[in-house]
Amino acid sequence: MTLAESITNYAASTDQETSVRDEAAFQSIYDATARPLWAYLLRVAGRRDVADDLLQETYCRFLGRKDAVLAMNEAETRSYLFRIATNLLRDRWRRGDTAFDGDENEEPVVEDDPAMGIDVRRVMQTLKPRARQLLWLAYVEGMSHAEIAEATGLNVLSIRLLLFRARRHAAGLLRPVTMEVR
Repeated sequence: MTLAESITNYAASTDQETSVRDEAAFQSIYDATARPLWAYLLRVAGRRDVADDLLQETYCRFLGRKDAVLAMNEAETRSYLFRIATNLLRDRWRRGDTAFDGDENEEPVVEDDPAMGIDVRRVMQTLKPRARQLLWLAYVEGMSHAEIAEATGLNVLSIRLLLFRARRHAAGLLRPVTMEVR
């Protein structure tokens, strides 16, 4: 069963007899989206426990909106889930949650060049949450500016500018510091 079929089956089921099909359809949606969504939440929030909580809350809210899911295709469902997660992150920021500092016990990122993985991880932790969020959606999730705008609730032109600034800031942090010898 494809993700698109799962979305249709999940949203269209209404009676008790279809609960097994309903559960299988949701499981298919979850399997296709949970890992990238959790990775996004972890990178933006910086802590596994916060990412776990927000992932669970994202799917709870998704399950509560069966009527909205019916009209969505696969890309829209994925974008909708990221939008819910982004809104939950925003709610945490508004409450003044300071849990966005990064987890020191977190596993290192596996890269071809271990030093580069550490640098990228350090840079991502140094950036503000909004910059981390935009860079993650653009370069890890591969979302277009329009998809990022839909997921974050920002204007597409704002996304372009904010991504430019985030890239420039991250590049500045990745540049090696040169020492002048006199």
